[in-house]
Amino acid sequence: MTVGKLIVLTGPSGVGKGTLLRSLRQRHPELYLSISATTRTPRPGEVDGVDYYFLSRSEFEEKIAQDAFVEWAEFAGNYYGTPRQSLETQMAQGHWVILEIEVEGARQVRRTFPEALLVFVRPPSFAELERRLRGRDRDSEDAIQRRLERAKEELQAADEFDVQVTNAVVEEAIRELEAAVFA
Repeated sequence: MTVGKLIVLTGPSGVGKGTLLRSLRQRHPELYLSISATTRTPRPGEVDGVDYYFLSRSEFEEKIAQDAFVEWAEFAGNYYGTPRQSLETQMAQGHWVILEIEVEGARQVRRTFPEALLVFVRPPSFAELERRLRGRDRDSEDAIQRRLERAKEELQAADEFDVQVTNAVVEEAIRELEAAVFA
């Protein structure tokens, strides 16, 4: 049986990972999207088991103790993690699995799955990243500042990853991403 491929999409908050991922999956529906778990409150329209697995803090901590996550981190007061069982099951079935996670989580995945393809998505500029974060109009000023500070640190780590894609023009970034994934 062929073992699947693991692809990790990472980069700062607001860089457009979700936009690129949605477009990539529309073109390549055979890619299996791993659903993350989180302790944050669902946003309007989000569905448990579709967008995230929404867990209480105690449920999440219990799963950490059980080593039930491939990676996990705490960000902005909430836990986020990738459930181990579904990811390993999909890969064992030969599927290509894609994760959209933050930088520290991608580092953890690299330790567990050294053969994974790790793609870092960059903004065209820091000013554009800030414009995008503010344009989402869903975070407080304090949250935006925290995301920007974290983005500075994450951008310093870009060279740790296998491929870097700059998301200036979405269509061009998707072509670069396809080239990296399907090379």
